[in-house]
Amino acid sequence: SSSSAESLDRLYPAVGSTKPPRKRTTSQCKSEPPLLRTSKRTIYTAGRPPWYNEHGTQSKEAFVIGLGGGSASGKTTVATMIIEALDVPWVVLLSMDSFYKVLTKQQQEQAASNDFNFDHPDAFDFDLIIATLKKLKQGKSVKIPIYDFTTHSRKKEWKTLYGANVIIFEGIMAFADKELLKLLDLKIFVDTDSDIRLVRRLRRDISERGRDIEGVIKQYNKFVKPAFDQYIQPTMRLADIVVPRGSGNTVAIDLIVQHVHSQLEEVRAAWAALASAHQCHPLPQTLSVLKSTPQVRGMHTIIRNKETSRDEFIFYSKRLMRLLIEHALSLLPFQSCTVQTPQGQDYEGRTYSGKQITGVSILRAGETMEPALRAVCKDVRIGTILIQTNCNTGEPELHYLRLPKDISEDHVILMDCTVSTGAAAMMAVRVLLDHDVPEDKIFLLSLLMAEMGVHSVAYAFPRVKIITTAVDKKVNDLFRIIPGIGNFGDRYFGTDAPPDWSDDEDALST
Repeated sequence: SSSSAESLDRLYPAVGSTKPPRKRTTSQCKSEPPLLRTSKRTIYTAGRPPWYNEHGTQSKEAFVIGLGGGSASGKTTVATMIIEALDVPWVVLLSMDSFYKVLTKQQQEQAASNDFNFDHPDAFDFDLIIATLKKLKQGKSVKIPIYDFTTHSRKKEWKTLYGANVIIFEGIMAFADKELLKLLDLKIFVDTDSDIRLVRRLRRDISERGRDIEGVIKQYNKFVKPAFDQYIQPTMRLADIVVPRGSGNTVAIDLIVQHVHSQLEEVRAAWAALASAHQCHPLPQTLSVLKSTPQVRGMHTIIRNKETSRDEFIFYSKRLMRLLIEHALSLLPFQSCTVQTPQGQDYEGRTYSGKQITGVSILRAGETMEPALRAVCKDVRIGTILIQTNCNTGEPELHYLRLPKDISEDHVILMDCTVSTGAAAMMAVRVLLDHDVPEDKIFLLSLLMAEMGVHSVAYAFPRVKIITTAVDKKVNDLFRIIPGIGNFGDRYFGTDAPPDWSDDEDALST
């Protein structure tokens, strides 16, 4: 058809007419779990650090590796070996199998009778692939379709992924689209002998699908091999690296790992620059500090005192939290309104002009502020975010989140009890932005902040409102706030602090 020919114009290299449709022969697509288990370790496959420089702009996009090659060439095995050798905590492994197009009724009937060609480039939704990779490369969250090859349709559920240090995109036609090629920082073609690929298909289809040898060979000769010759093999010349023998070529994989590591070092250098960017700058105008009345000063004296009992610490911390929440609510937008009193008189008052208020606590310490928010906000919705600091890189990492639906329309109260470097708070803000919460509708609340943390957040997110009861000037070499309050979560919950704790309590929760 004319529409098919037009869509093929974007392919690289140029292709001829379409091939006859064939029965689907590749393995069923399954939703990738948030964990990737290799022979040596378990790797998280969602989340990333907030890669911003001292000016608040993104310092480095995620590194995208494209893995192309024929069916059963060992692309996924090579991807797993690269991930394991890289030893980076945050990766996304994205498969083209998730991006088959939604079929029309006629195409559904063809697929049901095994007459639809799933290996033709037209079967893939390249527009969605490109849009998804662009967002992931920028560190934003994306929704990935889940394709069901049993019904030849997308499921109603979509899975959410977050950008990572490294993104590996694998598929038989990973290099077939001109726009897609522009997003790949490193292109790897896995070149495996056709006889080996055929043997792998025979073993898989016979053992897993109950097919006979004659049927598998017939499908391979009629559909798989012609598709490889026309669409896949010609793209080998576009690859930066060709890996002969697939997973057996450890030398090539080592070279790939070395190259990616050199790219990631630039990111860590940018993060180090951000940590010192606050020096010699005045406190930002987006900061609002609760007035240091004798009452507030007195409560700080109690909770900062190392001799204060746990019961006293909890009691006065809750009182400070209540005052902090009330102060934050006074900064929300209000509009004039007129109501009638029981005496029949008009009263010129104020009413909240937003849609709704949602509280989001950064676990573990942030959840201690939830009761104070619930006490003053009727029917407030609550979400949670869990962030941990990587002990090797010092970078914050997202491990879990649960956010209310349609949070993008709300004013969000982001709660954490202490903020020293601001790294975890920045990560939490980034998550909210990824869920389309406007930056100027985010209120970061903390009982105590260090100047470093205030500046780091303000420089990266200049429209986020920062609200606290006190700001301490110094952070020591262990990133503890000086004079500080100690490890808030451990003092509140009565747990022992680890020897290398930081005042960014959320960054060390388990």
